[in-house]
Amino acid sequence: MDLTPFATPAWRTLAAALAHRLLQAALVALLVGTLCFFMTRMLPGDMAYRIAAGRYGYDMVTSAAADAVRLELGLDRPWLAALGDWWHRLLHLDLGISQVTAQPVRVEIAQQLGPTLRLSLLALAFSLLIGPTLGVLAGLRPGGLLDRATLAVSVVLRALPPFLLGLVLVLLFSVQLGILPAAGHDDQGSIVLPALTLALGMAAVSCRVARDAMVQVRGSAYFAFALTKGLTLRQALLRHGLRNVAAPVVAYLGVQLVYLVEGVVLVETIFAWPGIGHALVHAIFGRDVPMIQGTALVLGLLFVLFNALVDAACVAIDPRGRP
Repeated sequence: MDLTPFATPAWRTLAAALAHRLLQAALVALLVGTLCFFMTRMLPGDMAYRIAAGRYGYDMVTSAAADAVRLELGLDRPWLAALGDWWHRLLHLDLGISQVTAQPVRVEIAQQLGPTLRLSLLALAFSLLIGPTLGVLAGLRPGGLLDRATLAVSVVLRALPPFLLGLVLVLLFSVQLGILPAAGHDDQGSIVLPALTLALGMAAVSCRVARDAMVQVRGSAYFAFALTKGLTLRQALLRHGLRNVAAPVVAYLGVQLVYLVEGVVLVETIFAWPGIGHALVHAIFGRDVPMIQGTALVLGLLFVLFNALVDAACVAIDPRGRP
């Protein structure tokens, strides 16, 4: 078999980038799972009692039930021994069994991953539709009314925490206007408010990034030459401007993914959206260590995956990044 085409610099660069991302994913899995294990064990209170309460209800929990849970799950074992068992299972791609529902963690996460991905992708789509569009329009006339207005709105939106922004949107669109459901996932429009809550915070930043990039493009020699040779402003923008504006906007998405992953946990809880973030909060209250480790692990790996996609998009948009 001829492997010559795969020996080119482009393929070697791609293989090196892929190996780097795989190593990063492995380190994230190890670090996130280990930190979750120790932080959960250090929480105050009796873990066996909390798990028994999650199974049977707080009114039905007795000391005997808590002792039975402690014996069943081996919670009296040394921490390092329990952590070693989790590492061993992780090497075999086994996330363990939920200590509350007695279901495999991977099965529960598989059910919750779809809603989280739909919410995250829709939030990204909303943010890219709102932020860069307003940023380009503001950057065409720096210092104008739209530029000043978007700056003020961006500062306010970025300062608001996701849970407060979500409550404001609920009061506006659900309570006052009555056009969108406040929470849940049964209605077709129930995804709009949580996605918009995540999107507005990201759009506030991408708007200013796109605005600054558009100002630089507007003042560049190649853009001025495009106008000089007879192109209209719209033609010059479409042919020479948008691609140069898109490069920094897409590159900054890697930074915004931290906001997205963090916001998913809060927003899914506020809107009762049945995703991984919602499950993580319930697992923390129930001291369900395998579920906490599994959901946090998946969120960390999603962050690595999205960053890899952002890097690939940056290379596709900006040819200067190619080997």
